[in-house]
Amino acid sequence: MVIIRLSRKGSKNKPFYQIVVSDNRKPRDGKFIEKLGFFNPIVSGKSISHFLKIERINFWMQKGARISNRVKKLISQYKK
Repeated sequence: MVIIRLSRKGSKNKPFYQIVVSDNRKPRDGKFIEKLGFFNPIVSGKSISHFLKIERINFWMQKGARISNRVKKLISQYKK
């Protein structure tokens, strides 16, 4: 099954996440199908905290992809 979830990047104590489409049998930071955006929980200055490609997320949802809880929360924040 395909899932839309966060993949952790960045260094220790400075997390940075990519929002990716991947097979749920793959590891969290493993190989993915497509990158759909990013999420930076530690924002400094005027940089944006997250970016999503909503049209691609809708495409994968129509194909039957599940969405993790955290990504659902980010989508609702992004649409506001």
